[in-house]
Amino acid sequence: MTAKRAGFVKERRSIADACRRMNALGINQGTSGNIGLRVKDGLLLTPSGLPYDAMTPGDIVFMKADGTVPPGQREPSSEWRFHRAILAARPEVGAVVHTHAMFATTLACLHRAIPAFHYMVAMAGGDSIRCAPYATFGSQELADHAVRALDGRKACLLANHGMIAVGETLAQALALAVEVETLAAQYWRALQIGEPVILPGKEMRVVLEKFTTYGRRG
Repeated sequence: MTAKRAGFVKERRSIADACRRMNALGINQGTSGNIGLRVKDGLLLTPSGLPYDAMTPGDIVFMKADGTVPPGQREPSSEWRFHRAILAARPEVGAVVHTHAMFATTLACLHRAIPAFHYMVAMAGGDSIRCAPYATFGSQELADHAVRALDGRKACLLANHGMIAVGETLAQALALAVEVETLAAQYWRALQIGEPVILPGKEMRVVLEKFTTYGRRG
C-alpha cells in the first residue's frame, strides 16, 4: 500500500520522520517506542517491529476510531491500545509519543515518579511526572494505567517500560519527550548525591500559571 493510495500522505511522512528523529536525539533505540497521530475518523500508528531507518510513509498504519484496521496494511504497533485510549480520553491531544529513553526508563524501573525537583517539571502539566503501574506491554490494562497517569498531565512514565509524552501536535509531543528525558537524567544525577530539594506546591502553581502563556506571541 503506497502512502498516496492510503491517504494522509503528509501526516504519514511526519510520523516516519519523527521516528528517525527520536533515535537521532537519543531518546529511543532500535525498533522500540512508537507514535500515534490523530486524523479524521481514526489515528495513524507506527507499524509493529519495523526498523525506523527502513520505514516509509506507506508503512504507517491507519486505524479506525473503533480499533479496527482496514486490510492491506502492516500490523500496527503492539501498543495501539494506549494510543487509541489516550486520544479517545483527551480530545485536546493530537499526538502521542512513546519511547524507551534511557533515564526515564531507569526511573520507571524503580517505579519512581519525577517530583518537582526542578520547575521545568511543570512542562508536563503538573507538579510531578507520575509513574503508571506495571502491566504487560500491549495490554488494555496498560492502556488504562496510562490514561490514569496522564490525567491532568502531558507526560508519564510506565513502570518497567518507558515513557509517554503527548501534545496538540507531533512536534510538541516530541519536544516534550526530549524535555522529560532531560529531567529524568537530571533527577537521576541528583539522586547520586542525595535527595533533591523539592519545590513546594505553591511555587509550582505559580510556575504552571506562567507556563499557560509560555512561548506564545504577545
